[in-house]
Amino acid sequence: MRIARFSIDGNVAFGAVEGDKPDELVLDIIKGIPFADYELSGTKVPLSKVRLLPPVLPNKVVAFGRNYAEHARELGNEVPDAPFAFFKPATSVIGSGDAIQYPSFSEDLHHEAELAVVIGRLCREVPRERVKDVIFGYTCANDVTARDVQKREKQWARAKGFDTACPLGPWVETDLDPSDLTIQLTVNGGQRQLGRTSEMINSIEDLIVNITEAMTLLPGDVILTGTPAGVGPLNVGDEVAVTIEGIGTLTNKVIKRG
Repeated sequence: MRIARFSIDGNVAFGAVEGDKPDELVLDIIKGIPFADYELSGTKVPLSKVRLLPPVLPNKVVAFGRNYAEHARELGNEVPDAPFAFFKPATSVIGSGDAIQYPSFSEDLHHEAELAVVIGRLCREVPRERVKDVIFGYTCANDVTARDVQKREKQWARAKGFDTACPLGPWVETDLDPSDLTIQLTVNGGQRQLGRTSEMINSIEDLIVNITEAMTLLPGDVILTGTPAGVGPLNVGDEVAVTIEGIGTLTNKVIKRG
């Protein structure tokens, strides 16, 4: 099931996305929230009549870097011996169709297409065999990075945590095998990144076991699983789109920060 979060007439709701053709998609509005018991209301609204919001509002976004060998090498980095985590704050999250604001303190903004895992229940110290039980679903992500700032500063908080640096969407797919999906990214229609989730160094199980050894994850928290090779610059006016097989396409335009 595809679960979207949206606004219509000033109200925010979740809905199940129905249909196959992009111009015929409808939302069956959900009674309740998808992380608890809920039911479909039967009240349907065309997707074209709503504004898509970030599919979740995470308490935290835990991102893992250098989880694809070719990406690590393209930036001159060694492949880490163990999962390498950092954070993106909740204030960096935007949805499909929202604008990425080019930060005033950077002159080298980059795209990074990623598969995002959405957590569905409170969990800590998750054993490998129980990882699937804590996953709500999967969505597309763009780990937007101020590359010059990342290289210059010891911490990545500003480089990867500025406002609008974490586009997520367009919705969460709850029924998906994430082990070997195509990930691609285009800028203005031209392909920049193309990879498969099977190329990850550390699996989704590895990543969730690793981070829950240290901290509790909450429903709606998001895990970014790393980016394949092909990262590159974004400029004001660019339209960047992340497409993941079985999920959909996350599209954002880059604007000058006002």
